[in-house]
Amino acid sequence: MTRLRMTLACWDYDRTRALADGTVRPEGIDLVYLAQPVEETFFRMLRHREFDCAEMSLSSYVMSLGRDDRPFVAIPAFPSRFFRHSCIFVSARSGITQPGELAGRRIGSPEYQMTAPVWIRGILADEHGVPVTSPQYLTGGEEEPGRTEKLALDLPPEFRVARIGAGQTLARMLADGEIDALYTARAPSTFRSRPEDVRRLFPDYVTVERDYFRRTRIFPIMHTVVIRRDVYERNRWCARELYKAFAVAQRKTYRDLEETAANKAMLPWLTAHVEDARRTLGEDWWAYGLEPNRHVLETFLRYHHEQGLSQRRLAPEELFAPETLEAFKV
Repeated sequence: MTRLRMTLACWDYDRTRALADGTVRPEGIDLVYLAQPVEETFFRMLRHREFDCAEMSLSSYVMSLGRDDRPFVAIPAFPSRFFRHSCIFVSARSGITQPGELAGRRIGSPEYQMTAPVWIRGILADEHGVPVTSPQYLTGGEEEPGRTEKLALDLPPEFRVARIGAGQTLARMLADGEIDALYTARAPSTFRSRPEDVRRLFPDYVTVERDYFRRTRIFPIMHTVVIRRDVYERNRWCARELYKAFAVAQRKTYRDLEETAANKAMLPWLTAHVEDARRTLGEDWWAYGLEPNRHVLETFLRYHHEQGLSQRRLAPEELFAPETLEAFKV
């Protein structure tokens, strides 16, 4: 039987490693796993559609659904999740000590439509009363000049978004006080090199994030997995098989993390971390699938619409291949 050959661009995660090394193989598919940084994967998939399937920013994917051709379809596997309170950095020169003081300030983000800032802006609005239309947003390269939005923005006029200068970087601007804060996914280099000038808004972010989860039950989803729509339409069965393989690979990682004979990750108290995660977030703390994540996705889709990135508020069911939302029963 001829197997379908598919390229998958995805970072090197523990939860996908079994797909990369062939320990887990999707039924009927020869998967060519291309391990590369997320920024490269997103850029190449969104601009040139180079891969059959790829990890993708949840925000970018939702934006793509507003296009006439709807170039991708997702499966409900989420290789990246991240509490983002730790990713709000402020300039010491701004005088900001409380979240509410971000209103009306100059806020940097590498891209306005990035998933991490979407979550951050939404959380600050919901939890701390910072209106999403209040700041002036400045976008551009965090460490290298010249970064642009991967997808063109068409925002309502109440959102003030501008590009930084051609030779500027957000990391340097934050340290120099040219922007008051930075919402980002990667910690800026100046957080390490100039600690007297750049600090986290929430220094005790783990406590803040635990409290946020306790109250909201939200562990933010950052990335999903998409299939190029032309590939999917020719082989609709592949969506279910890919999803099943991602889930099997993830369950293998759960078992690896629970191993106590020898740690499989370089964390000295790995067992304690795992037990703590289970107590705090539940047995399936990194859940895949629509239903366990419905409230997380509904919240994100509300934020996405409220921030001018989607013309209407989508329902979670609209994101995923229908083949992945139900299974046979015996």
